[in-house]
Amino acid sequence: MRGCDAIVIGAGHNGLAAATLLQRAGLNTICLEAKRYAGGMASTVELFDGYKFEIAGSLQFPTSATVSRELGLDTLPTIDLDVMSVSLRGVGDDPVVYYTDLMRLMTHLDEVHGTEVVTGMADLMAWSQAPARALGRFDAGRPPRTLDEMYACATTEAERSSITDLLFGSVTDVLDRYLPDKEKHGALRGMLAFLAVNTTYRGPATPGSAAALAFGLAVPDENALLMKKPRGGIGALTAHLQELFTSAGGELRLRTEVEEIRVTGERVAGEGLTGGRVPGGRVPGGRVPGGRVPGGRVPGGRVPGVRTRDGEEFDAPIVVSCVAPDLTITRLVSPGAVAADVRERFSRVDHRGSYVQMHFALDGAPEFAAPYELLNDPAMQAAIGLFSTPEELQQQWEDCRRGIVPADPAIAFQIPSAHDPDLAPPGKHAASAFSLWFPVETDHADYARLKNEMGQRVIDKIGRLAPGFADLITKHTTFTPRHMGTMFGAPGGDYCHGLLHPEQLGPNRPGPNGYADQPLGIDGLYLGSAGCHGGPGITFIPGYNAAQAALGRT
Repeated sequence: MRGCDAIVIGAGHNGLAAATLLQRAGLNTICLEAKRYAGGMASTVELFDGYKFEIAGSLQFPTSATVSRELGLDTLPTIDLDVMSVSLRGVGDDPVVYYTDLMRLMTHLDEVHGTEVVTGMADLMAWSQAPARALGRFDAGRPPRTLDEMYACATTEAERSSITDLLFGSVTDVLDRYLPDKEKHGALRGMLAFLAVNTTYRGPATPGSAAALAFGLAVPDENALLMKKPRGGIGALTAHLQELFTSAGGELRLRTEVEEIRVTGERVAGEGLTGGRVPGGRVPGGRVPGGRVPGGRVPGGRVPGVRTRDGEEFDAPIVVSCVAPDLTITRLVSPGAVAADVRERFSRVDHRGSYVQMHFALDGAPEFAAPYELLNDPAMQAAIGLFSTPEELQQQWEDCRRGIVPADPAIAFQIPSAHDPDLAPPGKHAASAFSLWFPVETDHADYARLKNEMGQRVIDKIGRLAPGFADLITKHTTFTPRHMGTMFGAPGGDYCHGLLHPEQLGPNRPGPNGYADQPLGIDGLYLGSAGCHGGPGITFIPGYNAAQAALGRT
């Protein structure tokens, strides 16, 4: 049996953030990770000899400036990109080039795509500001807002309307308002729709999908920091945190799977248990009246530590779980430790990831054909979006629910070795593709066939723009949500740990102590994964919040 001051479960980016902050605050902290390497879904991994990939997360969201400074994230070497991304439909259209320089971007949009695009994008960004405030998009160290508090963030009737869009509207509703030309604005509309729905299990025309658009479009304010591309891939961030944690004296244990968060203090009603929550509501005065509570047991108590799958026990008065919140409550904590209604609420989280993630070892750089020769410039290859229109994405989502692979899937394609050559051997390239929608509501026997079918369609689509792409592939792998779930413990392969649906955001996303209106009632247990408020995305905010709560600073 090992004793310490704090235990953190999971060494992903949030787990490492929480562990680092606890250790630096003077708590002897152990971080337990089930897998053979730290970083989780924010890792850079050598899948093939000499080829390194951002194996899951590659998009780094803007985050709290407070969190970034406290963890030293703003001190890491970065890659200065002239072009953040290029978006096109692949039908001979003019690509939308997202220059990092704002004036150059506006000039490009005006000259190539028209003044109405500049105006529409400005109006769209203005639309996103109130929802970003309502969601607390860049807040650190504070709980999510209630619905009343969300609406109180509005200063005008237009802002109030945009918060209503956040809760009930669709992506298509919003895009039709600001970028209505479905043909001329096709690539831009497709990019924005893809940005939103890749964190949902909803098509762009489905009510509620606008919440993810507002989350993704949130413009950093004075409290936020727009993160740059780290040199060495996204894993450089978690490697940095691992170094901070261990150099401060923290212990990282790999291949150590936690099977149980031990909870003591359960009592039969009438035996003097104080505090806690009983099914149906709070007990007046915090004390259980005489008689038996339905179910016979009263939740409440505290954590003395954890037990691993190998039977080893670690003791600590603080346990921070950075695996998905619902897995924490429904699998790691015994059923009698929390109220039945709390447990049932956590069991309803939607995790239907619907995508494929592909990684390619290339024998050389792909050559793009007319009219997309500009993509042969390495500066244009950080992120290339081969997008479908919102209308096509909606149909593809509806088809995938019937087990149909998209004939022309939308793809986010990257060649990170074009600007970070250490990710591949000399003269070679590492490339990745992320694509929607993979049929996950399908018979198990069809799963492998559909995986191969969709993977081939992704390769074929890239090959239509870059003939010879398939011939450059020396090795490749395709991950589905099922693979991602197995590799990273993400339920349903959901890298959000709770999809960005409005019923899973704001007050409907748990914080360190559970839901704001339904606390866990377990002293010493804190939640800190991407499924908590401040997530999803690589923001480090949930891990920061959990550490602050454990330290009594919030």
